[in-house]
Amino acid sequence: MGIHQKHAPLVKPQIGQYGRNELAILGTPCGNIKKLAYETIQSLKDEWDVAYVDADHKNANDPEDGILTGSLDSGATVDFVDKINFLQINKSRNENPYQLKKSFSDQDLVIVNGNHFGAGRQILVIDPKKDLQKKLGKITNVFMILMINSEVEIPGYIKDHIPDIENIPVYDYHDSENIVRTIKQFLNNNRPVLKGLVLAGGKSVRMDQDKGLINYHGIPQREYAAQLLSNYCDEVFISCRPDQVDTIDSNYPALPDTFDGLGPFGGITSAFRKDPNAAWLVVACDLPYLDGATLDYLVSNRNQSKVATSFWDTDHKFPEPLITIWEPKAYPEMLYFLSFGYSCPLKVFIKSNTEVLEAPDNHALTNVNNPEEMKTVLQVIKNDQ
Repeated sequence: MGIHQKHAPLVKPQIGQYGRNELAILGTPCGNIKKLAYETIQSLKDEWDVAYVDADHKNANDPEDGILTGSLDSGATVDFVDKINFLQINKSRNENPYQLKKSFSDQDLVIVNGNHFGAGRQILVIDPKKDLQKKLGKITNVFMILMINSEVEIPGYIKDHIPDIENIPVYDYHDSENIVRTIKQFLNNNRPVLKGLVLAGGKSVRMDQDKGLINYHGIPQREYAAQLLSNYCDEVFISCRPDQVDTIDSNYPALPDTFDGLGPFGGITSAFRKDPNAAWLVVACDLPYLDGATLDYLVSNRNQSKVATSFWDTDHKFPEPLITIWEPKAYPEMLYFLSFGYSCPLKVFIKSNTEVLEAPDNHALTNVNNPEEMKTVLQVIKNDQ
């Protein structure tokens, strides 16, 4: 008798308590933690989206503090205030860990006050004012050690608790240059790997034949596009409908839609379902002029802090969502849009925090949808040979 499995064997995203990259600062009074966090965020803000997690020691119902929770005191469960310079949302109910992850899904880094909360990695501050012996349970993966006072040594119990302590960088608490440099290096090293996806699951109704099989360059176009992507991606897949799998005779594996009936949106979300920790370089199979120079420019100017990076289309009216690098943070964004009845990659792109580039050659973005356009392209390519 087989073992009953309650849940589908889904690949889980590599997320800690809050986000993909999180650092808890602990070992010194909260004022020092906040100061260090704010200075670090200030240095990172032009390149990365950074969140901060802390606890408020004040009594939220004390009028003298000036932080009354407004409608929450009257029984509302959510209080939303447009503060003009920022938005404020107060909730009367505690969020569970999964809800918190959703709140931080678009952040590149989450800095946490480790005196109150845990995180996947820690910045450990050695400060005589704080005894860390009672917090050893929170010290699980030390990223950096900071010395609040150069005359103080790392306590023996800390050395005994961290087996690879000699490999951990140690800086002065005030050495912001090295602290920020090390965090930037960490974020760059954790850049999601790039995988490729050729969208070839359309029914090609206007073309009257499978657009992925048209031979513009000596091989089927879906194969040609996959070859282009292989120069930039760890792995390349050909996206298709489930009923197409047996017809994909290719050097590249087929990736059938698991979000069926959603067109390109289903192909992209199916790729993220396969690997939610990768970024996906997605191209449609109806782009006969797509070339290495265009992809070079896209990959070189990829902004991993955004949901996605793409080009303006040939008319310069809209972004081109089917020549796009979709970052891992795009997956929850797309599922969120789907929950409201939207399955258009362009709508997700336009309504999200994205990067749009000027293509080095707009001609490379031309797509071909009908037999007349196909004949023209075939003649142009023949003449250019």
